[in-house]
Amino acid sequence: MAEKLFTEFPAVPTEKWEEVILKDLKCADLEAARAAYEKKLVWKTQEGFSVRPYYRAENLAELPHVGTNPGAFPYVRGTKQNNDWFIHHSVCCCTCDYAKANAEAKELLSKGIESVGFYMDGSKVQTVADYEVLLNGIDLAKVPVSFQESCVKSVESLKNFLAYADSKGVEKDVLRATFDFNPLHTLTTKGYFCEESFALLAEAVKVAADYKRVKVIAVDATTFNGCGATSTQELAFALAEGSEYLSRLTELGLDVKDVAKKMTFCFSVGSSYFMEIAKFRAARMLWANVVDAYGTDSECAKKMELRATTSEWNQTVYDAYVNMLRVTTEAMSASIAGVDYLEVLPFDYSFRTPNEFSNRIARNVQSILKGESHFDKVVDPSAGSYYIETLTNSIANSAWALFRSVEEAGGYVAKFKEGFIQSEIKAVADKKDKNLAMRKDILLGSNQYPNFLEKAEDCITTDIVSRDVLTYNGIKFETPACTCEQVAEPLKPYRGSQVFEAMRLATDRSEKQPMAFMLTFGNLAMCRARAQFSCNFFATAGIKVVDNNRFSSVEEGVKAALEAGADIVVACSSDEEYAEAVPQIAELIGDKAIVVVAGAPACQAELEAKGIKNFINVKSNVLETLKDYQAKLGIKAL
Repeated sequence: MAEKLFTEFPAVPTEKWEEVILKDLKCADLEAARAAYEKKLVWKTQEGFSVRPYYRAENLAELPHVGTNPGAFPYVRGTKQNNDWFIHHSVCCCTCDYAKANAEAKELLSKGIESVGFYMDGSKVQTVADYEVLLNGIDLAKVPVSFQESCVKSVESLKNFLAYADSKGVEKDVLRATFDFNPLHTLTTKGYFCEESFALLAEAVKVAADYKRVKVIAVDATTFNGCGATSTQELAFALAEGSEYLSRLTELGLDVKDVAKKMTFCFSVGSSYFMEIAKFRAARMLWANVVDAYGTDSECAKKMELRATTSEWNQTVYDAYVNMLRVTTEAMSASIAGVDYLEVLPFDYSFRTPNEFSNRIARNVQSILKGESHFDKVVDPSAGSYYIETLTNSIANSAWALFRSVEEAGGYVAKFKEGFIQSEIKAVADKKDKNLAMRKDILLGSNQYPNFLEKAEDCITTDIVSRDVLTYNGIKFETPACTCEQVAEPLKPYRGSQVFEAMRLATDRSEKQPMAFMLTFGNLAMCRARAQFSCNFFATAGIKVVDNNRFSSVEEGVKAALEAGADIVVACSSDEEYAEAVPQIAELIGDKAIVVVAGAPACQAELEAKGIKNFINVKSNVLETLKDYQAKLGIKAL
C-alpha cells in the first residue's frame, strides 16, 4: 500500500526545491539570492562546518557508515543490540566516611539508581576492610560501581577491591567496576605529568586482566566541555588521549587489545540536541577505527564504552530550575545516542549540596526516559535521519582531521605541553563568551529573561561562582597533591554564566538595590517594546526595574521617576520622538539619575553632542555595559 501510494507523487529533484527557496528569498537577482541563502539559511557551526537547511536521501549516498547494524563495526549504531543503559549517580566519600557513603548509595539504589560512583580520596589506599564498609549490602553481581578521583599511584586500592569482590563470590566476568586511573587528566587539569605513571597504569591493566568488565583507564573529556570546547574538540582530544594510552602502554609490552578493553570514555552532554546525538555516534565510529589502525583483530577491543554526564558548563545559579529543562534534553540526546552509563546532575549541583528534591528530579528524568518514554526499547532511533546521519559524518570528519593533526605532531602529551590544545579551546571559549555577552547565544535566566524578583541564596558565594578547586555536590575537596613536575598550563573549567552571576551577585550583596525606571511615552508599540527590552537588560545585573504602560507626557514621566527614587531613567519611545524628548528628559533629571536611551536612533550623534552618552540596544555588549553602570552606581565588582 505504501509503495503504491508513493508512486502517485512524482519525485521533486533538489534543484526544484532550491529554485523555490531562492525565489522565496525575494532578492534582486540570483547572485544576491544565493548570498542570502548562505547567510540566512545555512548554520555555520562552531565545530567548523556548515549545516544546510534541509537534507535528502541523496545526501546519504556516499556516507560510508550508513547501512551498518547495531553491534557491528564501526559501531556508529551502538556496541550492542539493545539500547539499555545504566542510570548512574555519584556519592562523595572523600572524607573517608565509608559508612555514610554506603548508606547514601543503598538509599539511591532503592530509588531507581542502577550504578553507583564514589568520589574517593585518591591520596589514600582503600583496604579490603574499607570496601567491606563502603560496599556492604551492595550486590556487585548486579550493581556496577566506579571509583572516581582514583590515583594511579594507588594500584593497591584496585587489588584490594578485587580481593573483596572475590571474597564475596562475584564471578570475574560478571563484576562491573571502574577505576578512573587517568594520568593524562592530571596533565590536563593540573599541568603535572609523570612518565612513571604509565608503568603504574600498565600494572593496573595486568592486575585487572582476568576481569572482563573491570575498567582501569578513564579518558575524561568532560574537562574539555567544561572549558567551552566544541563537540569536535571534545571528541578529537578524547581520541588523542585514548591513542596516547594505547601507544604508551603497548610500548611497555602490553597488547593493544588488552589495553583497549580496559578503557572507558567519559563525555559531557551539551545542549545542542542533535549535535550531541551525532557526537556520540561519531565517537564510537572513530574510536573503532583508531583501535583497528593499531592492528588488533579483537572486535571487543574496538567497542567504546561511553559514560555521559549532563554538562556543567551551561548550568546556571540564577533561575536554577531552568537547569531541569537543560538536563532533560541532554539526557534525551545521550540515551538516543546509545550511551552505556548516564548521570543527570541535579539542577542545584553548581551552587549547593543537592537536596532530596533535586536528587529525585534528576533520577526521575532517566526513569521517565526508560519507564514511560521507552527510550531503552529502540536501538539507535536516529539512524536513517538525513540530518543526523549527515551531522554524524560532518562531526566525524572534523574531529578526525583535528585528531590527526595532534597525532602527526607528536600526540596528546606533546601538543598539550606545547599549549596547542589549550589555545584551540580558548579560542572557541572566547567566542562563546563574547556571544553570551552580546546575547547572540542565550543562557536563560542569566544573560536573558532573568527572574526579576530573584535574590541570591545565602549559600552562594564568590568562590562557588568562580571556583578553583574541585567541587562535588557543592562540597569542596582538594585532589591529591602531585609531586611531579608542572610542564604545562592546565585547563580551567568554568560555567558560561559565571561572569553574569558574579555581576548580579555584586548587586545582590550591595547595600542598596539600584532602580531602573522605564520612562515610556509617545508611540505605544515602540515604547512598550523598548521598555520590555530594557527591563530584561537591567534585570540581568540584578537592578530593580519599574515598568510603566505609557505616560501622557515627558514631564509626568520624569516626575514619577524622581518620586520613585530611580537611579537610572530609561527613555522608551520611537526614534522619531527622541530628538526632542530626550534632551528635555535629561534637563529635567539633571544629576539626580542616569539617563539612558533605549535603541540606536538616527539622532544618536545629535543627542551625544548635547551630552547624552548612554544608549542600549540589541547590539550592546550586555555584560560590559552593565558592569559600567554598576561602577557608576558605586557597586563594587566581586
